[in-house]
Amino acid sequence: MFEKLTEMICNYVEVEPSDVKPESRFMEDLKFTSFDFMSLLGELEDEFDIEVDQQEVTQIRTVQEAVDYLEKLSA
Repeated sequence: MFEKLTEMICNYVEVEPSDVKPESRFMEDLKFTSFDFMSLLGELEDEFDIEVDQQEVTQIRTVQEAVDYLEKLSA
C-alpha cells in the first residue's frame, strides 16, 4: 500500500519516491495544496474502490496515517 501511495503522490507533487517517508506530512513536507490532496483522495477512491469520509480525511497529516486509513477501508 505504501509503495502504491508513494507512486500516486509523485504524480501530484515534484518529489522523488525516495523522499516520501511514512512520517512525511502532505502539506508541510511534500508541498501538497488542498486541491492536490482532494484530487489524490478522488484517485484513491477510484484505484482502491473505496469511499473516504470527508470528516475523517481532514485528520490525515502523514503518509503513514493515509496508509493506515486506506488499509482500514480496504479490509
